[in-house]
This record gives sequence, structure tokens and C-alpha cells, in this order.
Amino acid sequence: MDFLKTISLAASGLKAQAGRMRIIAENLANADSTATTPGGDPYRRKVPTFQNRLDRELGAHVVRLGRIQTDQSEFRTRFDPGHPAADENGEVKLPNVNSLVEAMDMREAQRSYEANLNLVAATRRMITRTIDILRA
Repeated sequence: MDFLKTISLAASGLKAQAGRMRIIAENLANADSTATTPGGDPYRRKVPTFQNRLDRELGAHVVRLGRIQTDQSEFRTRFDPGHPAADENGEVKLPNVNSLVEAMDMREAQRSYEANLNLVAATRRMITRTIDILRA
């Protein structure tokens, strides 16, 4: 495998994980948002997917961010009859975002991002060493 192909493959992983972290950050930012109308639905958690795509130019499979799906799990509820989004029973629907799950997903995405970044750095070091050997 040549150096350019290695860097390109790692770059596709970096881009996919960066998109994943953006979606997780959006979920965390909306974890406490509620509907604007009484009985309405609040923010629904988004779930990133990945696609394996053949890059004919590189002659290799690369990863990219796929469709963004919504989590269809039930909303949490809280009794708060004075809230503007409360239904006739005084229940307010809260987003189906679990901050602990999002934090763990963020950590996993961060580690994958760092692994791809380390691959780019290692490839750069190999290129530099190769050039040094050729100069000698």
C-alpha cells in the first residue's frame, strides 16, 4: 500500500468520526429541550450510520458518514403542570437523549479519530524517513 492511499483512507475515517462527533454534540445540546406547544414532541435523538464505499481512484474501500437516523425510543416524561409544553395531564415530554450514552459514544468517536490521526502521523514519519534515506 502506498503512502498516499494510507493517508486518504485515514482521512476518510477522520471525516466520518468528525461528523459522528458533530451529531453527538447536537444530541447533547438538545438533551433538555422541550416542545414549543402543549403535548408536542421534543427533540428526537439522532443516530449516525456509516457506509463502506469503494473509491475507484484509490482502489480501496473507504468509510463515510451515512444517513442520519432518528432514535424511535420513547420520550422521557416529567410531571410539571406549569410548563408551557405540558399536556392535559401535566406531563412534559423530554428528549430521548441519555447524556451518559452520548458521552460514551463521544469517547468512542474520539478514540477512533485519534487512531486515524496517529495513522496519518506515522505515515508522515515514514515518508520523512524514506526521503532522508534517499538523500543519504
